[in-house]
Amino acid sequence: MTLRAHRDPDWAADVARWGLGRMPLREQSMWALWVYRYGRRVDAAPPGFAQGLHRRLHLLLHTVVETLTGISLPKQTRIGPGLRIWHFGGIFVNPGTVIGAGCTLRQGVTLGNRVDGGPCPVLEDGVELGAYAQVLGGVRLGAGCKVGAMSVVLQDVPPGATAVGNPARILHRGEAARPRNDACPGAEPVGADAGQEQNKHPALQGQEPGSVTL
Repeated sequence: MTLRAHRDPDWAADVARWGLGRMPLREQSMWALWVYRYGRRVDAAPPGFAQGLHRRLHLLLHTVVETLTGISLPKQTRIGPGLRIWHFGGIFVNPGTVIGAGCTLRQGVTLGNRVDGGPCPVLEDGVELGAYAQVLGGVRLGAGCKVGAMSVVLQDVPPGATAVGNPARILHRGEAARPRNDACPGAEPVGADAGQEQNKHPALQGQEPGSVTL
């Protein structure tokens, strides 16, 4: 694994979704995503003195960018290629979250657990979240689904569906939309097996994967 960004296919897919005509320095969300990808490359690098230095540098960059942009993307999070973040500020992603290829986030989005140490959401490919949407607990958002602005998702959303409200309800059940991963051909899709380890949390024993107790 190289530490050079231009050889990182996931980062290349991210840039492709932003569009080459946009100025990276004017897109604060790109700063946060670049630091995230850098952290992943560092963890995948061979252990040694150089890796240790890069880990310290990543920690510094992560802290600075998180403070400046209000976007928290821990390197422990699994994020597929081609992520697009519109705007910045108040975006928090729990380290246990899984985000598929070609997903879209907006300002104010929170992806996390409902209790400390509990399971986190799994977003399949091509999921789109509106501004200030919250997705909490071990829920699964199916490929190509959409979540409306300011919605609070506490249960699974089927592929291709639209969910709105607090708590979110299914407004439209359509055919699964084509995931937005055209910029990342060959990307392994996030499907039904993703996040299974999360669903082994004691609070979910005996429940269907992705279900939550209200």
